[in-house]
Amino acid sequence: MSWDAGRIEIPDRTGETFLSFVGNLDTRVDLDGSIKHEDGSKYYAALSMMASKVAYENQAVIQKTVTQHWKMEYLGFYNYWNDYQEKATTQAFLLEDKDDGRDTIIVSFRGTETFDADAWSSDVDISWYELPTIGKIHGGFMKTLGLQKNIGWPKDPVPNDKRKVPLAYYDIRERLKQQLTKNDQTRFVITGHSLGGALAILFPAVLAFHEEKMLLERLEGVYTFGQPRVGNEQFGQFMEKMLTENGIRYFRFVYGNDIVPRLPYDNENFMFKHFGSCLYFNRHYEGKLVDEEPNKNYFSALRTMPKIINAIMELIRSFTISGSKGPDFKEGWFLIVFRLMGLPMPGVPVHFPQDYVNATRLGSSDLFLPSSKGPDQ
Repeated sequence: MSWDAGRIEIPDRTGETFLSFVGNLDTRVDLDGSIKHEDGSKYYAALSMMASKVAYENQAVIQKTVTQHWKMEYLGFYNYWNDYQEKATTQAFLLEDKDDGRDTIIVSFRGTETFDADAWSSDVDISWYELPTIGKIHGGFMKTLGLQKNIGWPKDPVPNDKRKVPLAYYDIRERLKQQLTKNDQTRFVITGHSLGGALAILFPAVLAFHEEKMLLERLEGVYTFGQPRVGNEQFGQFMEKMLTENGIRYFRFVYGNDIVPRLPYDNENFMFKHFGSCLYFNRHYEGKLVDEEPNKNYFSALRTMPKIINAIMELIRSFTISGSKGPDFKEGWFLIVFRLMGLPMPGVPVHFPQDYVNATRLGSSDLFLPSSKGPDQ
């Protein structure tokens, strides 16, 4: 909102200069030029995180970022229907990164927007949806991905006159098939932050349920950031086996005391479980591979003060990081104030993308193990 000659001007929310809450916290749009294609999975981690961050913006901002800043091919931004909320609540965009004939399509799901009640409704809907022989899965996330009301997951969508736009899973699946048939060397990566990360890892689960072998073979990797738990132990065991059999690399990034990866609870009442390895980063952006992030359920009386102390150190870091790491890591006053306000609940400010962008740029390449698909990725 701005003043001009005595008038209040309301910003155009669809314009290419309008930034979301997330975009104002971290205004970086350019990729890190020091990370190249030949860096393999580190490159795709950094690109995926930036794609996950820009997914919070409107279509005009996303298109400008992809085409003008990243010099990549923009394949479209889409709104998708939720049968249970009877409105479009899911967003994703696709881009193509071309590198000497070995093209990679990036599918980026938008996470939970700060002031989006519909997305929050999906997050807190922790009812189970069970896929036979696969396991139990977070019901809210499945509905957001495209679960058909009173029908489930048939191979193809059943027509519904109430839908004004397609269902996410089915539409993205068909778009990928169309793109991948153009070049048999093209692969794709799925990514997302927060809720977007949950949708990213559930997408190949439904592909497996539908026996979409071609797509699973061409899926290079799944990169998620601040992703919540999505299913029970049986589902996790199924996913680990399926990802291994198809040579799909799964990178689940967790930064510090981020509260979201520690929800819903992993205990005897809720029974949610993470699966695969976790790339965990501390406040120095030092990463390590662990089976589970520390303090897995977040709320602990013994860890309250250590978390607050760590948050204070992160706040102090806001004033020094540009000197120690370079001007690209400078934090603006909006982010600094947000960190200050978040001291009583340290797991909230660190959930937002800024620390995950830093982790992918500053983290060691040694965290990325050799890929089972083609050359080392």
